[in-house]
Amino acid sequence: MMHSSVGDLIRQGARHFGDKAAVIFEGRSWTFRELDQASSRLAWHLQRLGILAGEKVALYSANCPEWVIAYYAVMKIGGVVTPLNSMLTPPEAVYVVNDCRAAAIIGSDDCIAGVCSSRSRTGLRECIAYGGQPPEGARDFSALLDAPLGDYPVAGIQSSDDCTVCYTSGTTGQPKGAVLSHRSILLNTESTAAMHGRCAADTMVNALPCPHVYGKVMLNAAIACGVTLVMHRTFNAERILQSIQDHRATIFDGVPTMYMYLLNCPRLREFDLSSLTRCSVGGQALSEANTRRVEQAFGCRLLEAWGMTELGGTGTTHRFDGPRKMGSVGVAMPGMDIRILATDGSGRGIPDGGIGELQIRGPVMMRGYFGQAEATAQAIDADGWLHTGDLARRDQDGYLYLVDRLKDIIITGGFKIYPNELERVISEHAGVAMVAVGSIADEIKGELAKAYLVARPGSMLDLSDVDRHCRERLAAYKVPKAYQIVADLPKGGTGKVVRRRLHELDTQ
Repeated sequence: MMHSSVGDLIRQGARHFGDKAAVIFEGRSWTFRELDQASSRLAWHLQRLGILAGEKVALYSANCPEWVIAYYAVMKIGGVVTPLNSMLTPPEAVYVVNDCRAAAIIGSDDCIAGVCSSRSRTGLRECIAYGGQPPEGARDFSALLDAPLGDYPVAGIQSSDDCTVCYTSGTTGQPKGAVLSHRSILLNTESTAAMHGRCAADTMVNALPCPHVYGKVMLNAAIACGVTLVMHRTFNAERILQSIQDHRATIFDGVPTMYMYLLNCPRLREFDLSSLTRCSVGGQALSEANTRRVEQAFGCRLLEAWGMTELGGTGTTHRFDGPRKMGSVGVAMPGMDIRILATDGSGRGIPDGGIGELQIRGPVMMRGYFGQAEATAQAIDADGWLHTGDLARRDQDGYLYLVDRLKDIIITGGFKIYPNELERVISEHAGVAMVAVGSIADEIKGELAKAYLVARPGSMLDLSDVDRHCRERLAAYKVPKAYQIVADLPKGGTGKVVRRRLHELDTQ
């Protein structure tokens, strides 16, 4: 059943699941009723502080119950949440706060301190901090949980109202704020939960950052379906494995690098993971070889998914009980249309099996980028199609396979090289734990492919053997012309590898 607003998710959760554990975090359990009441009390104070419906409130911290409470409190008064990646520096956070014209910011003491010091350069009227030591100029979050309950969400919130301005990672220039409605978030939540078969019998272990769309849709799906969410502040392989065992978790959600760290954890086989019934992976493509490794190690199905900030979460995924299509990111979510178009600007459709740009449209799409009409027009055409910038192919059954990011293609001597293809091949080498492929400049051919490798623990990685492995499986022009063993790969807030930063490893 469609909820009236995102804030209604926790209210209905409290009605249906009451004293069941909703969030378990660092040894403490919060019930659905406790989260509902805490968010309503905070909502009461936010109204008294003059935060109005439609105003932006930034949330700035790592995962914790306070973030969840603040998220639903803002939704309950008709406010608009702007989630900030906790890895942002204070100047980066201030940029977003100013760009979205936030009226208030709520977050952890350490994050809020950096913003408070620059508050005079923002339009912030309120700073609220949790953690026990609010910086000068910030209100103490815990003091705002003592209030009448009131009747929340407030009346008058429409599903068409804005509820989130979610910022892109800023791969080119400054990040842009995707404006999403309650309807968009609710539809994405309900469709994702249905496709993955999430229900009140599930316990989910999760370290995905709440500010990220992937983490947020999984949080909302847990609250909507009565799932117990075992939340981790940050990702640590051994703690995740221990948590799955201790809580008899049925679901784990992660990005590919999380699964690689789990697979390469020296103590992996010591943990009992038999309670898992399905897992999900999104954020980046996972090779077929690594998908098989995950399913074998975890003893359950891995549901691949693809999504975007501009969609508020998932765009395509698999049904938990649907056909197995290894290497595919599934089919379009209910109500969404997809197509594959040529990248030459001709508007020509690509037949099944061919590679082109993935385009998508439907009810979960953003309204546009906040305050950026030109960028919005470049991303969404007159017919409502979102140009994703992702290269993909579709099979005869409608299942999608990601090929690469359009901007990540390497052109060497006129030939196109897809980094994802090289990464899939190299990841099959027994000594490779993780790999990312980037480009290096070449005076003659323009660009050459370079592979950055993380060795599997205990492995003496022989680069000549890796090169031989590639030459046996790739056309000569695709074989990387350089290899480098590194301790780790540069990653963003969700743990996703950031290819544009690979060049920073060249000096190591």
